[in-house]
Amino acid sequence: MTKRTKSSTTRRRFVQGTAAAAASTFFIGKARADEPEFVLKVATVAPAGTPWAKQLQKLKRTIKKESEGRIKVKTYLGGALGDEIATAEATKRGTIQIFGGTAGALAQSIPELAMLELPYLFPNEKAADNILDNVIREDLEQLLMKQGYKLLFFSENGFRSIGSSFPINSPADLANRKMRSQESDVHLNTWRSFGASPVPIAVTEVLSGLQTGVVDGFDNTPLFAFAASWYQAITHFTLTEHIYQPGIIVASRKFWDSLPPDLQTIVQGDPAKLAKAGRRGVRSIKSLLVQNFVDAGISLKKLSSSEKAAFSAKAEEVHAKFRASTTSTGKALLDKIKANT
Repeated sequence: MTKRTKSSTTRRRFVQGTAAAAASTFFIGKARADEPEFVLKVATVAPAGTPWAKQLQKLKRTIKKESEGRIKVKTYLGGALGDEIATAEATKRGTIQIFGGTAGALAQSIPELAMLELPYLFPNEKAADNILDNVIREDLEQLLMKQGYKLLFFSENGFRSIGSSFPINSPADLANRKMRSQESDVHLNTWRSFGASPVPIAVTEVLSGLQTGVVDGFDNTPLFAFAASWYQAITHFTLTEHIYQPGIIVASRKFWDSLPPDLQTIVQGDPAKLAKAGRRGVRSIKSLLVQNFVDAGISLKKLSSSEKAAFSAKAEEVHAKFRASTTSTGKALLDKIKANT
């Protein structure tokens, strides 16, 4: 009797223990299934409320939904993870999974990309769209992949013009003026061709630089000038429209290669559709943003054709410097662009 009781007790404990273990395994497995397989950090200096930010937030929702939670997306706006150059480099290393920004920032590690921001390279938005989407996209994809990036899609910053604390009607008005420059040889040389003294400053430090007199002005799009509040520190805005600046969204190749094919398809999305949506978001408010300068009490200068020609005449020396310093790949891409514009 004693032996049977002891044996029964042992069997009951074994069954209970096995059931508990099974239940434990079930709930642990369920918890793990609820957790994302991949965490995707998206970094941009674009502030909240901009078309850029809205598109990235939409992308976040789409990826979460289509991956059924297998990918968790975290967006970091307004330079929260660092300036463009720092976040572009972090994306190459794989510590950030997606970078959204300018070709100029990526040109720090891929110098050929600087050609996309040569002054007066694209005569208008239509020409820029055609070149980026149909003429050189495959070339850029290969170039980026070799350097640790996967091209996802293009967006747009737009045409850059000049905000300043003084009136500008010609390049002569920029003589010896300290102007904030993006940290790119093409941008630095563009300012020099206009006669200015460029001062490279990260995006996150420009407003304070304007307010303290470290620089007398900057160039950027109306969209960014308002989104970053740079307009608060200027009295004049001159529509030189000297650099068309595409937006470019790339993934870390390390991250990309770690994804299974089905998730790669989701992250890639439809590049043509995404590019169209991004550009439309920026262009739809362009005229409103230009008018905002007037509403803010800032003097808005629209250059005449002859005045604009005086600026564009300076562009060729910048193009020549780029051609002299770039690789054979850079020269070939520049030739392809010029042959199709």
